[in-house]
Amino acid sequence: MNRRKTSRDTDKGAPKWMVTFSDLMTLILVFFILLFSMSVVDDAKFNAIAESFRERSMFDFNPSLIPFDNPAEEVDRDTDPYERDDSSQEDFLDSDNEDMDKDKELDELLKEVLEYLEANNLLDTITAIRNEQGVVLVLQEQVLFESARAQIIPGANEFLKKVGTLLETIPNVIKVEGHTDSRPINTIQFPSNWELSGARASSIIRHLLDNHDLDPARFISVGYGDTRPVAPNTTVENLQKNRRVVIVISDPTIESY
Repeated sequence: MNRRKTSRDTDKGAPKWMVTFSDLMTLILVFFILLFSMSVVDDAKFNAIAESFRERSMFDFNPSLIPFDNPAEEVDRDTDPYERDDSSQEDFLDSDNEDMDKDKELDELLKEVLEYLEANNLLDTITAIRNEQGVVLVLQEQVLFESARAQIIPGANEFLKKVGTLLETIPNVIKVEGHTDSRPINTIQFPSNWELSGARASSIIRHLLDNHDLDPARFISVGYGDTRPVAPNTTVENLQKNRRVVIVISDPTIESY
């Protein structure tokens, strides 16, 4: 009996796994070639960096020793970094000196005002202080006006004359502020404390201009109503403190508000 022979097809060439392995080896080879090409060190740049660490501080202001491929600006290495902005330093020093001169001038002005008030027996009716605006004179309502009115009482003429004489001797801008307490007012002339406080400030300015040789352009009139109390409006004494006129002899460097 003849045995039937089975023919089997055999693949020719390398096994299939060999192709995958070859591709993998090729990729790995390319990867290492790229790493090698990226790791090549520029001797000149390396030496320059090493030199900079040996001889210079990392935090000084000297420019880099490594030349840039596209330098946008050349920097003079001989320039002292602390002298590169002389104008800014000079401006800062000038400003500081101006502030010192201003403080000294305001201190002198306050001293002169206090001496003037003491010599004219006005310390009981006028308080003089200094703040960031300048020298401030605080006049209580009872020495200037009757309650709920803006007409200056005759008894105020004498010390307002002395205040006007003081203002004639200095060139500063003068701001006159009217203040009231929190009690409401509603009259034909003064519908609210805004009108009353503004009218009182204006009355003081008119009085000073009418009786003294003063430039009207130096004066500013402001009415604050009851919005800026110096004490809580809870007692009779505090209500009285809040009813006041404030005369601000401004900082000499301020021309206007």
